[in-house]
Amino acid sequence: MSNKALQNNAHKPWPHNAWYQAAWAHEVQDGPLARTLLNEPVVLFRDRDGNAHALEDRCCHRATPLHLGDVVDEGLQCGYHGLIFDGSGKCVVIPGQESIPPQARVRSYPLVEKQEILWVWMGDADAADENLIIDFPFLDDHENHPHLHDVMTIKCNHMLVVENLMDLTHIPYIHGKTIGGGNRLGQVNATMDVTKKDSGVHYIRWMEDIVPPPTYKLAAGWDDDVKVDRWQEFEYVAPATVLQWSGALEHGRGAKEDRDQKGGFSSHVWHTATPETETSCLYFWSATNSYKPDDQEATKLLHREVSNTFDEDVAFLENQQACLSANPDQVLIDIKHDVARKPARTVLERMIHAELEETAVAAE
Repeated sequence: MSNKALQNNAHKPWPHNAWYQAAWAHEVQDGPLARTLLNEPVVLFRDRDGNAHALEDRCCHRATPLHLGDVVDEGLQCGYHGLIFDGSGKCVVIPGQESIPPQARVRSYPLVEKQEILWVWMGDADAADENLIIDFPFLDDHENHPHLHDVMTIKCNHMLVVENLMDLTHIPYIHGKTIGGGNRLGQVNATMDVTKKDSGVHYIRWMEDIVPPPTYKLAAGWDDDVKVDRWQEFEYVAPATVLQWSGALEHGRGAKEDRDQKGGFSSHVWHTATPETETSCLYFWSATNSYKPDDQEATKLLHREVSNTFDEDVAFLENQQACLSANPDQVLIDIKHDVARKPARTVLERMIHAELEETAVAAE
């Protein structure tokens, strides 16, 4: 691909040939669900057999959003003039008209339901490979890792959410009342091991012999005088997902040698920031109660605590986006703690570049 062609497409904010979370599976039940994904209006629905589908949210007759209609036996019915579309996007019924022209259809997107997630492929349908979908088995295991789901709209670019998770030195400053309480410098100066991968970047941070933060104390039931060895393990998987395992054990229990011990605090957290637009995203998350799996109240408490933590993040992320939008040419500096954030951004840019090259070659 020529340098000029690449420069002309340099504004491309995300790859299309990738799997993105469109919804939690339970969000799509009896009626249609509208979502904006990668700047495109999409409607999700289940047919009468319970299979989920994703269609362009725009009727091919008068451009009415299909999510204003209803799910019927034959598929999704437009609420304006009653045209019905099946899961493939083909129009199968035009009320009062026997013949249906072949151009009477809307775009359909590959959709896969796996581990309580509805995954959508927004690019070339022929390139969609289910084997590329991220595996997070904890979402299948409510017995040992009970969890609740959540989703929120954040008015920021999806990579600001990712980068917020790739540099945790913000925690003692933003989250002092939840997951960041305790010794501030002890958290900022945590030992950190970073591994770059083709698919993203992985890191693990250790804080040893440290006061546990309020959320951990509340969850584990620790007294004020308890010190812990705390870990934060994160992996960014491009283009939009971060996998997390955070926890702590009482100091002296050998957490570094075996983190999978009973007791203490342990949670596997799912994060995905699916782009809506260049300045907004859908943030899907779920935190497992992997320390008191038989305690339903503990699961609810953890969800509330994590939700409060993310609310603290949102205020900063949305204001950060506002500043970036107001000053798009401002040059920002990097510091020591960007050691995981920077390669995450690089992997995303590499995916975008590779997709642009493939598109250009196909067009020649």
